[in-house]
Amino acid sequence: MKVVGFAGFSGSGKTTLVEQVIPELRLRGLRVSVVKHAHHSFDIDHVGKDTYRHREAGAFEVVAASDRRLALIREFEQPAQLSVHQLLAELYQGVDWVLVEGFKESDLPKIEVWRAPEPGQVARPVRYPHDDFIVAVATDAPQQLPVPTQRPVLDLNAPAQVVDWLLQHADRFDYQWDLHGDLLPCAPQ
Repeated sequence: MKVVGFAGFSGSGKTTLVEQVIPELRLRGLRVSVVKHAHHSFDIDHVGKDTYRHREAGAFEVVAASDRRLALIREFEQPAQLSVHQLLAELYQGVDWVLVEGFKESDLPKIEVWRAPEPGQVARPVRYPHDDFIVAVATDAPQQLPVPTQRPVLDLNAPAQVVDWLLQHADRFDYQWDLHGDLLPCAPQ
């Protein structure tokens, strides 16, 4: 599997870019998964549903499956901070690409998403000068980047271009499995 992160401040366009990259990869016959970092409490279950009732009764895990979809809900007994690598290990191994949104501190190769400030706003800082895992910058205003860079600069509004670049450099996004079946992270390049 190939893994690439998308990092940037809230409102920079990460979700929109990931949402646009998915169908571009699918059009090229590739299977795509997404790992998303959630900062807040979230729930995919609803009061009154069987899975909710099972979870409320004390089940550690509830799997709901149909002929079209599978959902696993795991209830942690204590707050847990899972690493991106632990989450990647939960995914189906037959996926071609995993797009990781968030986890900006991770040791995954990442595309930094940076949007120019609106008039009257202050530009958000960039990560690429001090983060060796930033392999490219996707922006809507390359001429306004606050720090010059030698990294590739991609058009935030051209997801096909982003996918072309990812596929041209696909080898650098390989995520390896070790002899024990555990995932090994990509190395920065």
